[in-house]
Amino acid sequence: MNDDGPASGRTPEPSGVDLARVALRAAKEAARARGDAAWQKRQVRRGGGLRSGARADGRDPMALGAAINRLITERGWEAPAAVGGVMGRWPQIVGEDVAKHCVPEKYDEEERVLTVRCDSTAWATNLRLLAPTLVARLNEDLGHGTVRLIRVQGPGGPARRYGPLRAPGSTGPGDTYG
Repeated sequence: MNDDGPASGRTPEPSGVDLARVALRAAKEAARARGDAAWQKRQVRRGGGLRSGARADGRDPMALGAAINRLITERGWEAPAAVGGVMGRWPQIVGEDVAKHCVPEKYDEEERVLTVRCDSTAWATNLRLLAPTLVARLNEDLGHGTVRLIRVQGPGGPARRYGPLRAPGSTGPGDTYG
């Protein structure tokens, strides 16, 4: 029996016509590459270096979005850029009520921690309770493991000022009365 049929599972060897097509395509590509190299050499010899023309090459200007995407990819900034996009879409992710009182401040790429500041201790407590849900939602959007933890900070106290009624080493109004 002959096992060269379609039931044998082997692909048929290319015939003479197919081989000729492959060889012709390779010869055309090689000739095009030689022609481009020769054309560039002629341009350099004429003085003035390479000049732009009707053909596209690597020196052509690119769209701003494409240039930014290329820069982000080359530098490995995909995760920080994605988190930055999340900070811009914060109200859509957490909801309008939470977004009015809680604002993302920074993202630590090494620790994968998003720091959020709230305007009151009540909202900070509320956000701490919502943190696991938000981490899951953010990782759905950004990719698994991008955000490991949300660090919630309450409102910052007033600046510690020094003056004539302030004791040296004082930590604020609470340390003198209690």
